[in-house]
Amino acid sequence: MTAVTLLANPLREGWTLSHTAGDAPSAIAGATIDAEVPGTTHTDLLRAGLIPDPYYGTNEKDLQWMWRCDWRYSTEFAATEPTAGERVDLVFDGLDTVATISLNGHQVGRTANMHRSYRFDVREALEAGANRLDVDFSSALEYALAREEQLGDRPRPQPNLELIAEAARQGVIDGDPDEILKGTRNYPHPFNTIRKMACSFGWDWGPDLQTAGIWKGVRIERWRVARFAAVRPLVTVEGTTGVVTVHVDVERASDAPLTVVAKVGTAEASVEIDGTAASGSVRVEVPNADLWWPIGYGDAVLHTLTVELHSADEHLDSFERRIGFRTIEIDQKGGAFTFVVNGKKVFVKGANWIPDDHLMTRIMRERLVRRVEQATAANMNLLRIWGGGIYETDDFYDVCDERGVMVWQDFLFACAAYAEDAETVAEVEAEVRENVTRLAPHASLVIYNGSNENVWGWWDWGWQQAMAATGLEGWGQKYYEEVLPTILAELDPTRPYTPSSPFSTHPYKDDVHPNDPTVGTVHEWKVWNQIDYTHYADYAPRFCSEFGFQGPATWATMLANLPSEGFDKTSEVWLAHQKADKGNDKLLAGYVPHLPDSDDFETWHWITSLNQARAIEFGIAHYRSWWPHTAGAIVWQLNDCWPVTSWAAVDGEERPKPLYYALKKVFEPRLLTFQPRGADGGVEVGGTAHLVAVNDSDERWSETLTFTRMALDGTELAVATAHLSAGARETVTIEVPSHVLSPADARGEILVADAGYPGDVEHVRAVWTFAEDKDIAYEAAPYTATARKVDGGYEIEVRAHGFVRDLTVLADKVDPEAVADAALLTLVADDRAVVTIASGSDVEPEAFLAPNVLVSVNSLVAAAR
Repeated sequence: MTAVTLLANPLREGWTLSHTAGDAPSAIAGATIDAEVPGTTHTDLLRAGLIPDPYYGTNEKDLQWMWRCDWRYSTEFAATEPTAGERVDLVFDGLDTVATISLNGHQVGRTANMHRSYRFDVREALEAGANRLDVDFSSALEYALAREEQLGDRPRPQPNLELIAEAARQGVIDGDPDEILKGTRNYPHPFNTIRKMACSFGWDWGPDLQTAGIWKGVRIERWRVARFAAVRPLVTVEGTTGVVTVHVDVERASDAPLTVVAKVGTAEASVEIDGTAASGSVRVEVPNADLWWPIGYGDAVLHTLTVELHSADEHLDSFERRIGFRTIEIDQKGGAFTFVVNGKKVFVKGANWIPDDHLMTRIMRERLVRRVEQATAANMNLLRIWGGGIYETDDFYDVCDERGVMVWQDFLFACAAYAEDAETVAEVEAEVRENVTRLAPHASLVIYNGSNENVWGWWDWGWQQAMAATGLEGWGQKYYEEVLPTILAELDPTRPYTPSSPFSTHPYKDDVHPNDPTVGTVHEWKVWNQIDYTHYADYAPRFCSEFGFQGPATWATMLANLPSEGFDKTSEVWLAHQKADKGNDKLLAGYVPHLPDSDDFETWHWITSLNQARAIEFGIAHYRSWWPHTAGAIVWQLNDCWPVTSWAAVDGEERPKPLYYALKKVFEPRLLTFQPRGADGGVEVGGTAHLVAVNDSDERWSETLTFTRMALDGTELAVATAHLSAGARETVTIEVPSHVLSPADARGEILVADAGYPGDVEHVRAVWTFAEDKDIAYEAAPYTATARKVDGGYEIEVRAHGFVRDLTVLADKVDPEAVADAALLTLVADDRAVVTIASGSDVEPEAFLAPNVLVSVNSLVAAAR
């Protein structure tokens, strides 16, 4: 048999970038520089030293001239003439975004969609010998504005206040416009008129850089007879047999009969495709197949699938991916929203995911490995790819496949109304068909979601009134209720689909609120925006797919990205990295009920970092305590795309914030948490504290519980015992004896619940305080701490002689690359804890014990007295 006849020639070398139009600094206007592909105009200009780091200080604002510029990427390559029957295609895996492609002066194509690939037949334009390829990028903003002019101004996410007010005055709509809107437009650019990453145009956590460039690979493909146009493996399990049905589409250069052969291990099957057909399918059965399980439920077993295309004795094309045999469904009976994998119900412990760097061509597989492994180390089992970003690279899904991390995939509609004109519908159909096909092999992909908050926006955010005021029709419902489910029914019926997050009914119903906590998924944003984090406990949703609380980036990240004047939360520099509407005010409102205030910036940084962790830990503990009624908690958000104050647990330079350690703790398989309950065991604001034991493991949890009310110095004041017995994946609620719940001094006593004995590996603890931290009579440092150098870093040993709350080593203040293995340690008298600091730097160990490095709630409260 001959070798594969499809030959790919990647075009990676010899690229240049030229400025072709728009106002630019004199050093850049009309200049030509070396470029990298994949790449962006920002990364190329930065590498050439022609622009400053867009992430530093206020440079983002200084680079706004790039929004309205045009650019050209050019390269030359050698080629031979096509032979008889040979096809020659120019293939772009991704262009960002509005591009015109020319080969040897002949225009071969135009593009306006970042989220799909393009293939052009270039036989007519190709020349023997040297060839010149030009890719001209026009301003995405100018294109989007022109489309807005053509299609109308649709809301994003809050509509135009003046327009609403005028419509109300004229009687076009009813109601007070201020009540309708309750906010102002924070997103001025019409990102909803262009198929480009929405957060390219800025977000309340991201920069407004509006990238352009060849952001994925480009190559020349030469082939003959036929090639795979698409390979779409759909996987399921029937009894103990793993089944993969491989659907193939072929593009032909002849009408020769074809054979498709598919193999998984020793299992093999084939199908013949006659000369008149362009598609076929083949079913491969793997008896007694090892299954793919989410992390924490079993091994994420993957199997290699190979698919080959033959014509007679000629091997034309091949496809290879790893697949995992598993079933996935969502149990929605009675309003539930519970993931069921391989027949087993799963509590989702997850985080929302955004592009890991705004300049996305800098994201390599190694970085994705680090980020996903941070998620698994924090006991997460799912990442939700948010609809304002991208369909992630195969590297991302491969890493999740390997580690058993489930992936929730939004389609790319976020926080806006979208026009339903024929041109946009055609682009959406093309991108969705391509990406559903591309992602089909990945076992980690468990759900598709139509949009982020768009149905909620239509219901609650004044969109209906805004569009009534302008006479516009079409807000995106056609995509979520018709286009997307129709394509999925055809291409991938193996995975669940929801029209939006949050969502309550599908199809969407006008009489059911899309953020109804009693059915489907909810987003909880009153906490953070309006009310205290203790209000997470006001109700038990069926599934919370988005909730979050802000905190600043780590100290080392701020030092690297802010000039000295940025260490003032009212400065222009600081506010350039605080994108949230009234963000500083909300940070203050979030912690003043619980923690002391401070005018010292470094202390304020610790307060806000700590309060972010506290808020989310409180919310997740509440959600987990209601399993199986509540079946998931997906925090906003795991990661950042640049250095910023945000809701992320890991900042833009990959450093874990205190929130990260809170997630690691509260997502542990076994959790004890004190929760308020009413007399009937239900939700009751201010109800009596009960102890809830959450056992998210396959082993029964049987243990002696000890309740101890003690003074802050460890003196026992009241003791009680009980027996804990929780089955596999079970939550049990235990009434706390009243005598241990009745303090004589709320400021000087705490309640501790221990399952097992302190110091044991299986020991689990919960702590209840009878007063807010700011009111507790904390000793500043009721512990002794020592530090020593060890292999790979440093070790901090702490021995407590009193109650220590949320003890944390802010190791990056000593060494920017240092990472602690634990933080937010809560100790009682006679407890011992060891924190290991991974660090390659040679520093004095005692530096990790400095007052601004070894911090706690105790030190905050004592200093404020």
